[in-house]
Amino acid sequence: MMSITQVNALSPRDFIEAFGDVAEHSPWVAREADAARPFSDRDAMVRHFEVAVRAANPCAQLALVRAHPDLATKAKLTEDSTKEQAGAGLNALTAEEFARFTELNTAYKQRFGFPFIFAVKGATKHMILDSFAARVGNDPAAEFETALQQVCRIFRFRLEDRVSP
Repeated sequence: MMSITQVNALSPRDFIEAFGDVAEHSPWVAREADAARPFSDRDAMVRHFEVAVRAANPCAQLALVRAHPDLATKAKLTEDSTKEQAGAGLNALTAEEFARFTELNTAYKQRFGFPFIFAVKGATKHMILDSFAARVGNDPAAEFETALQQVCRIFRFRLEDRVSP
C-alpha cells in the first residue's frame, strides 16, 4: 500500500503504471487524474479520478462503461474484477443462479447497449441480482448515470485498496 506522499512523488509514467487499471481497461482516467497532482489525501485522489470521468465526453464515458465485464461471466477478467466478483460469491453460483445472471446480462445489454455495472465489494450475489432485476427497467439516461456512479465506486474501492488514508 502506498502513502499519498509516495503517490505524489511518482513520475507521470509510474503513476499511470500504478493506477492505469483502476478504471477498467481505461488508463486515460489515470492520465487525466495525474494532471491534478499533488493530491492532498486519498479522498482528493479519488475525487480527481471521478472528475476525469465526469469531464470526459459521452463517447469516452460509454467506452469506459463498456470496458467492464459482465457479472458472473466465464470470460477472462482482470485481477481486480476476479477478486471482487469472487468476494461477492459470483465464482460459486449454482447452475440456476448462473442462468439468471446470463439472462439478465443479455436483457440488460440489449436494452442499454452496455453491461450492467455494480460495485460488488461488500455485496452478496442476492443483493446484486435484486439490483439487476430492479435496474433493467430503468430509463436509459438514468441507467447510464447509475452506471457511471458505479464505475466511480469501483475505482474508489480499488484506490482504497492501494493507497493508505
